[in-house]
Amino acid sequence: MTSQPHTPPTTPPLERSIALEAGLLRLQVSRADLPLDALCGFASRRNRKRGFLFVSKVLGRHIPVRPGVMAQGHAALARQIPADLPGPVLFVGLAETAVALGHGVRDQFAAQTGRADTLFLHTSRYRLNRPVLIEFLEEHSHAPSHILYQPSEPELRHSLETARSLVLVDDEASTGKTFINLTRALTPTLRGLERVVTAVITDWRAPHLRAAFRDAMPVDALSVALLEGEYQFEPAALAVSEEAPAAIGTNAPVDALLARNYGRLGVTNCPVLALPDLGQVAGQRILVLGSSEFVYPPFLLAQALEREGATAFCQATTRSPVRLGGAISCALEFEDNYADGIVNYLYNARQQDYDRILLCTETPADLLDPRLITALGAQIVQG
Repeated sequence: MTSQPHTPPTTPPLERSIALEAGLLRLQVSRADLPLDALCGFASRRNRKRGFLFVSKVLGRHIPVRPGVMAQGHAALARQIPADLPGPVLFVGLAETAVALGHGVRDQFAAQTGRADTLFLHTSRYRLNRPVLIEFLEEHSHAPSHILYQPSEPELRHSLETARSLVLVDDEASTGKTFINLTRALTPTLRGLERVVTAVITDWRAPHLRAAFRDAMPVDALSVALLEGEYQFEPAALAVSEEAPAAIGTNAPVDALLARNYGRLGVTNCPVLALPDLGQVAGQRILVLGSSEFVYPPFLLAQALEREGATAFCQATTRSPVRLGGAISCALEFEDNYADGIVNYLYNARQQDYDRILLCTETPADLLDPRLITALGAQIVQG
């Protein structure tokens, strides 16, 4: 038996064509809790596997977003997840894009339901000297390999092993293959699994792909999203021929660089960053930047600054190579801060747009590329 939410559309059906350097993207929106333009823009990837990118306006990755807007998205998705899921409930956020989204949806679900039987893990593309739970592929990605680690604490491992519901969180779904790969890899561990829920901001799976996903699930499956529709993409010649920059580095363990566990090893409550001594912040425009997979604590910091009266924004660096144009107005390239030997990027961030920029890192500050710090005039916040 499978189930799907019945949510009447709040906007009429919409069709749109977007001309990108990488090709022509055609969209049909069938249901939306928020207008398409409020949820995402569009850009071209430097990736022959997939030439287009849905650039979320509520995620806080490629575009600076107010933390209040991000939190509203977390809460809206959490409200669509059945409150009576059999527990324990395991939430998994997919790196790197949905680390903060997954954590936020889990926190909102726990707050809305009052439940204390939820566990959050996020996948990682970094190698740790820790027991690996599973490895699986995100087939269309520029960096396809994902690792999910065993929780570090015995009680968290018990929650995982006895989980009866699995909630998979990503920013968007286009084929559902990643969710299928992840669920199949986890099924031997989650022997008591009864329900699977996928939660995304935008679900672009055609009806036959949603049906194929449900059929592939070993248990009852439900999909929730803020927007549902379909897409077709006609790649231009450059998108077919172009090789993406390397997005996989040395694969050396990074344990020695990480002082704390923020979700890779399982958490029920995320450690928070101390509010820096910034003096009077009321009325200031402050950009809080996460780095790579270290994104939820910076989001919580931005929320704290917002409560202090600042006009705060969130976003994060990424290993995703994207072309200028469309929703991407500017880009910085720099070395990653995990000693991984790959190029990282920051999009749509300009020093002159803010009174101050806080660059948050879970690695030693001396691993941050000075070019990034100088370009932003950033103040470092150590996790």
